[in-house]
Amino acid sequence: MVLSKAVSESDASLHSTFASRYVRTCLPRFKMPDNSIPKEAAYQIINDELMLDGNPRLNLASFVTTWMEPECDKLIMSSINKNYVDMDEYPVTTELQNRCVNMIAHLFNAPLGETETAVGVGTVGSSEAIMLAGLAFKRRWQNKMREQGKPFDKPNIVTGANVQVCWEKFARYFEVELKEVKLRDDYYVMDPEKAVEMVDENTICVAAILGSTLNGEFEDVKRLNDLLVEKNAETGWDTPIHVDAASGGFIAPFIYPELEWDFRLPLVKSINVSGHKYGLVYAGIGWVIWRNKEDLPDELIFHINYLGADQPTFTLNFSKGSSQIIAQYYQLIRLGFEGYKSIMENCQENAMVLKEGLEKTGRFNIISKDNGVPLVAFSLKDHSEHTEFEISDMLRRFGWIVPAYTMPPDAQHVTVLRVVVREDFSRTLADRLVVDISKVLHELDTLPARLSAKKTVSEENGMSVAAVDAEHEVTRKITDAWRKFVLDKKKTQENIHKKDAKNVLKDKQYMPIW
Repeated sequence: MVLSKAVSESDASLHSTFASRYVRTCLPRFKMPDNSIPKEAAYQIINDELMLDGNPRLNLASFVTTWMEPECDKLIMSSINKNYVDMDEYPVTTELQNRCVNMIAHLFNAPLGETETAVGVGTVGSSEAIMLAGLAFKRRWQNKMREQGKPFDKPNIVTGANVQVCWEKFARYFEVELKEVKLRDDYYVMDPEKAVEMVDENTICVAAILGSTLNGEFEDVKRLNDLLVEKNAETGWDTPIHVDAASGGFIAPFIYPELEWDFRLPLVKSINVSGHKYGLVYAGIGWVIWRNKEDLPDELIFHINYLGADQPTFTLNFSKGSSQIIAQYYQLIRLGFEGYKSIMENCQENAMVLKEGLEKTGRFNIISKDNGVPLVAFSLKDHSEHTEFEISDMLRRFGWIVPAYTMPPDAQHVTVLRVVVREDFSRTLADRLVVDISKVLHELDTLPARLSAKKTVSEENGMSVAAVDAEHEVTRKITDAWRKFVLDKKKTQENIHKKDAKNVLKDKQYMPIW
């Protein structure tokens, strides 16, 4: 959901040059128009505005898939009008979801017998998957505490401070205390020892991240499991683990098969993964898999029959499209283990090419690890003249969308740039990005270089300490002004667009019908 806001009067209507051959009056932006317009005009108006969006292929901030094969695109379009929840009407789609659940469960080494069916469900993304897994943990903990005659009104969950915001949403929406393990310099994931120290009798689970959003690093789930086994034995508790494998769940099985992070560990009771990330499907599909039926309380599952037959459902929403589920099944059978392995290895190799190119500039520290999600997180070695935010902003001139952000507590003084390497990010693009980053650094160097030269000349001329300090203050003010200029640039461009819009509206009275 995007929170909307009001705008000025100059933004209250839409204009389109091409649509003027059909429409002579401007369309209201925030109210439904009184009259219909031709389909060609509606298409053109919307298409014109969408041209101002960024290029998804160059959006290096996102883990989400931006390219699929044309054959899969056809399947998506042919099923776009199918409501997945109508299981009785679309039984084959339901069967494809069940196949996906079982394939992913086997990929995660779920302890299933020969004829046993996996327990899991498709979701609209890992956020919903995490909500469902969290609710299952909370309900199991409440039932256990109720049976023991103990209070069950203050549940908590232990995570690292590097978790994605959906964990904070779960804690706030479902009234669960979030106990976060703080980060520290050079250690930007959850420390298993500190996490286990924070566990108490009210802890419904410990959430481990397989592929941190911040730097792509895999948390040590094996170490966490071993420590929790010891603590559970000492205390008599049975604190479980959930693995948030949103990014790493479709990576680790293929390029790190010996890494123990999944259902091979006895305390891992559920795992979520994003099909729309390295599952290689367009946005809108996630999965949550439980170890066995006992880990998903029956009272959370609803049964409905008003769509034609008895249907069990455990989701936060009801209606949703079938396209992404069908697309996931396409990728699983089209690529197979061999295909996924090849793609993930290629992504990792391209990430290493990018990392080496950035290291050769001599300007950056690499924050990400070689083993993990194929991404490169990096920060400037010298922050006295530039910031990562300036680099991020100036890269947009070349079409690149590279995010800059600060680390969570207690590493919030560290600022990072991050490039996510997806299937469609080629080695050629990696080389091109390094070249463009070098250009940006060169441009940013010009202003500070002149200031530094001025300072050196002043010192050589024997200026007093007070005069040198004054020069430092001038440098700081000019640098601050430059930063303000960069941040205000978008606002200035918006004002120009508003002025142009007024002129268009004024001229439109005299525009003929084409």
